[in-house]
Amino acid sequence: MTVIGDEAASTATTHGAAAHDGAALGDGTAPPHRLEAPVESVDVLLVEDDPGDALLAEELLADTPLTTRITWVPTLADARAPLKDFRGCVLLDLNLPDAQGLDLLREVLQSAPSAAVVVLTGLDDEHEGVAAVAAGAQDYLVKGQVDGSLLGRSLRYSLERRRADENARQLHEARMRARENTRLERGLLPQVLLQSSPLSHRAYYRPGRKRAVVGGDFYDAVEKNGTTHVIIGDVSGHGPDEAALGVSLRIAWRTLVMAGVAEERVLPNLEEILVSERAQEEMYATLCMASLDTGTDRVRVRVLGHPPPLVVQDGSVVETQASPQPPLGVFPVEQADVDEVVLPVGASMLFYTDGLVDAYDGGPPARLEVAGLRRMISGVLDQGVPLNLLPEHVVDEAERSNGGPLQDDVAMLLITHGADGAAE
Repeated sequence: MTVIGDEAASTATTHGAAAHDGAALGDGTAPPHRLEAPVESVDVLLVEDDPGDALLAEELLADTPLTTRITWVPTLADARAPLKDFRGCVLLDLNLPDAQGLDLLREVLQSAPSAAVVVLTGLDDEHEGVAAVAAGAQDYLVKGQVDGSLLGRSLRYSLERRRADENARQLHEARMRARENTRLERGLLPQVLLQSSPLSHRAYYRPGRKRAVVGGDFYDAVEKNGTTHVIIGDVSGHGPDEAALGVSLRIAWRTLVMAGVAEERVLPNLEEILVSERAQEEMYATLCMASLDTGTDRVRVRVLGHPPPLVVQDGSVVETQASPQPPLGVFPVEQADVDEVVLPVGASMLFYTDGLVDAYDGGPPARLEVAGLRRMISGVLDQGVPLNLLPEHVVDEAERSNGGPLQDDVAMLLITHGADGAAE
């Protein structure tokens, strides 16, 4: 038993069946209990101010099939250091010189949230033991009514109950995260409003390797007063703050467009919203916005730090030439530069987030980048894949090239000019 305190002797002993096995009988044979089944190893922190009771607990544990490593401390002050990151079983006397009762228990539970706590009570304090279990202890034992068998069972039960509680807690948190991620993704990936638009669409989204952490990829498309507007974007980083900001930007963009805000003022207004809503000053968003007036084939494209869209027509894949501009939230956006791209009837424009071009081109260290993506799309089309299935086939190819799931989420929006396009 390791003793910590003012009268401490720094000795460590392993107790239980292994300790008893070291004492052979007079004729050199082992004691009968060597034939017992393999024992479980348990770390025990004994918080007990009475040396006699501490010694008794040690002896009782020595008579169990458990292999125990006991550390004894006589006060709460001495227990604080070993309690940090402790994952074994705490045997706790509720009446110490420097702390008593449920306040003592609560501090122990808070200091060692992964530990199982078994409370030791006196004969007159059994009701306190019941209250301790209600407050978070796994079990309680009454001093003077405990033998080795009961103590061993209590320790095992308490550890298993603590593990079960921890598993249940982790499962609950995982389900809560999954539900929250689903809500965030629903806000990031909406139903587009293109009923009166000459453009049809196919939207696609695939989560990356970090599935437990939702990303900030978003897209939307809206037709308003004879003009179809499309946006795709990606908030820097991963997590709920980034996803929430992505939802805010998408909804704000749709609101600005539906409210009839002048096209050239949409992104400056969106930048103001990003600055006011972001959780950290370093957060920014890359995005691409495109606008097409009904009856024309000229698409106005604005790109802010985002991969440019690709034009797909008759098996050819062409990268649009966009003026380089910094991401949204890095510098104030007065009026984003506009580039015009011809999108004939029957042609398609593919918008995507950078999780796609960040894939490895046949393995590290080279990245796919836009040039590699163009080659990949051409190869998929050469296989005779229908246009409306292009997004998922391209991501499949990117994952094969990457050697496994992509690190980042991928959002894609395939917009086709004409009634015979890739409808969702």
